[in-house]
This record gives sequence, C-alpha cells and structure tokens, in this order.
Amino acid sequence: MYKKNLGFVFNIFALGLFFPGILLTMFSFNMEMAANLSGSVLTSSLIDKELSIMATINELWEDQRLLVAALIFAFTVCIPLVKTILVCVAYFTQSLQVERRLINFVGAIGKWSMADVFVIALFLAIMSTNHAETSTSEQFSVFGFKIALDISTQTLSAAGEGFYYFTAYCLLSLIGTQLSGSVIKHQPMT
Repeated sequence: MYKKNLGFVFNIFALGLFFPGILLTMFSFNMEMAANLSGSVLTSSLIDKELSIMATINELWEDQRLLVAALIFAFTVCIPLVKTILVCVAYFTQSLQVERRLINFVGAIGKWSMADVFVIALFLAIMSTNHAETSTSEQFSVFGFKIALDISTQTLSAAGEGFYYFTAYCLLSLIGTQLSGSVIKHQPMT
C-alpha cells in the first residue's frame, strides 16, 4: 500500500512542477553579429528570445504552423494532464478492476507522453549551439584603398527555470506512474 501512496504523492508533486515547467522560460537564445570594417566595429543583436513551452506553442500558432503547435500542445500539455488526472482517479477509486483499467490505460498513453522527453531533448539540442561562433574575413579594394571586413556571429543559449521544472515533472511523473502500476500488477484479481 505504501507504493500506491508514494506513487500518488509523486504524481501530485509532479503536477505541481508541471505548471511552472510549461509557463516559465524553457530557454533563452541570443545571436549577435559584429562587423569590423577597417577598425570600426558595429554590433547588432539578431535574435534575442526567451521562450516557455506555452509561448512556443503560441508563437507557432500565430505563425500558422498549426500542426506543430497542436502536436506540442497535445503531447506536452494535454496527455500529461489526462495521465495525472487518471492516476488520481485510480488512487481514489474503490474498485480494483476500475483502478487496474485506469492504470493500464495510463501505461498505454504513457508511451505517447514520451513526447515530453522529446521536448526536453529538443531544447537540449538547441542549447548545444551555445557559444557557437562563426567568422568571415574579406579584403577588397575600392578606389585603390584596401579595406578589411570581418564579420562574426556568436550564438548564446541557456536553460531557463522552466526547463528544470519540466524535467523534474517528467521524472517524478514517470516514477509515480511506475510505482502506481507496480502495485496493480501484484494485486490478485477478485
């Protein structure tokens, strides 16, 4: 019985981490360009964004990338919420048969919620561009004068608070669901 209680507690804590995980900044991304023309330097920020999961979904929706926005919304918001609600209902139900069905269903849709892990992997891939730098140097001649042009870009990215909340949500939810499921598998059918 303690595994069932512990599984429920893990899922409640996971739910508490879920909302900050989707609302707080998941990552920040900044790209700067610098142009050096014979000693004179011009710098400009090309991209400066901080995005949460919900802000990303909203931006994709506004850019008319509806399928991608809908898929991210379904896999990172809807399925995790449905999964948590069903685990809670299973915890409070008095019927072992209903509890078993709910937990088995959660296990089945849990495979779909692996998209949570995919989102984390995607954000990690984006962050791997941190400190990526490119540089191009050219020399050309105008009216007999030699001019040197150096153009460089630097990409910086960092994980935000939302990344850590969402990662913790994913881990606690998986542990909680596993604990809940392990109790059901060991109970005899009545």
